[in-house]
Parts: sequence; structure tokens; C-alpha cells
Amino acid sequence: MLFSRRSRRLRRGIQQAALLRRERQVGIRLFGGNYVNLHKIKIEIMTENEISFKIRGAIFKVYDELGPGLLESIYEAALCYQMKKDGLKVENQTKLDVYYDNHLLPLDYRLDILVEDKVIIELKSVDEVTPVHFKQLLTYLKLANKRLGILVNFNADNISKAIYRKVNNL
Repeated sequence: MLFSRRSRRLRRGIQQAALLRRERQVGIRLFGGNYVNLHKIKIEIMTENEISFKIRGAIFKVYDELGPGLLESIYEAALCYQMKKDGLKVENQTKLDVYYDNHLLPLDYRLDILVEDKVIIELKSVDEVTPVHFKQLLTYLKLANKRLGILVNFNADNISKAIYRKVNNL
């Protein structure tokens, strides 16, 4: 009985040592010869709420710097720059495939900004946000199969009242 416990412990120890040796070898050689151990790299997966918190912060920074009254394209470029600077994965003017009756429609439909492949940002620079803008964002969320969208109107006196969250099955 004592022998079998020892042999099991010994076997477990050998397996753990082999696993540690394999873990040490998992890495990549970078350009220039530097070696990076992939087990030490932490991958952070954020929720939609955490992403939207960072997005709101970036919106406030852009608005404080640029103010209201500019073109939507200027706000888009500045917001993308700020979110990348804040460590978010950002894609602007992302192509969105639209299907009708299981047929891909031949059109070039684009989202303003897609953040971390989870949150859609729809930018506006208009005098007043109308109900059709909210419906447009909800349609984008459904077509892209995303759960959270943010509608921002940069042409406002108070930016905190011009940021709207819309959810699709969240």
C-alpha cells in the first residue's frame, strides 16, 4: 500500500515536471532574437459594460478637446485615435454584410466604429437626435449580431446628455 502511494506521487511529480518543461518551451522568437514566454502574457477579455465605460471616457476626452460643431468624420478619426491610445481594439468603417432571404446583397454597408468586436458606435453631428437614429443603431446591432451599441451626438452643448446606450438581447 505504501509503495503504491509513493509510486503515484512519483508518477504525478514526473508528469508535473514534464508539463513545466513543456510550458517553458511555449513561446515565440521575435524579430531581433528576443524570446517571449506566452504563458506570461495575460489576455484580458472585457465585457460590453467595461468596454462602454472606456468608450465613454474617450468620448469625453475628444469632446473636451474639439468641442461641438465639427464634421462627423473628424470626430470619428479623433475617437478612434483616442480609443486605440486607451488600449482598445478599434475598427472604423467596418463592412457589414447584409443578407435577405439567405442571399448576400451586393452592397457596401459600413458601421462607423466597431470596438473590441463587441460594441458598435454610431456617430452623429446633428442638431437633434431623432427616433430614426435609435432604430438605425438597433438595426445595425441585429444585422451584425452584436449586443451593445452607443449612439453619440457630438453637436450638443452637454455631451453627457448626448450619449445613448442601446442593447440587443443583453
